[in-house]
Amino acid sequence: MSESFHTGGCLCGAVRYEVTGPLRPVIACHCTQCRKTSGHHVAATSARRDSVTIFGEVTWYASSDYARRGFCGTCGANLFWDGPGANLSIFAGTLDAPSGVVLSAHIYCDDKGDYYEIDEALPRAGGFDPTLTTMVG
Repeated sequence: MSESFHTGGCLCGAVRYEVTGPLRPVIACHCTQCRKTSGHHVAATSARRDSVTIFGEVTWYASSDYARRGFCGTCGANLFWDGPGANLSIFAGTLDAPSGVVLSAHIYCDDKGDYYEIDEALPRAGGFDPTLTTMVG
């Protein structure tokens, strides 16, 4: 986990955020919903929700009965995935550099797109895997 202060935001700058706690390593999610919302797989880190401060207005979309996705209503940048528990997933590409996070695993590999391959060097799971997606404590 990366321990420090992190910032990030959307493409147009209308939404910015700060994280004052640790970030989980990045997990690539290949589920159909992530691919449909991003145009590819999603690479996301995670932080305790109470350590994230958001500036600007996030538009939320309820993508399932248990989760919602947050994006900028101006430029459309995908920023967050918010599901059950005390953590908020943050799309890694929205972090300002240096982020200090690295890709560590792949989940929902059974749903991956047919136009790319997944690097065999990292752990993989066919669906959800709590051992790969252990949230920040």
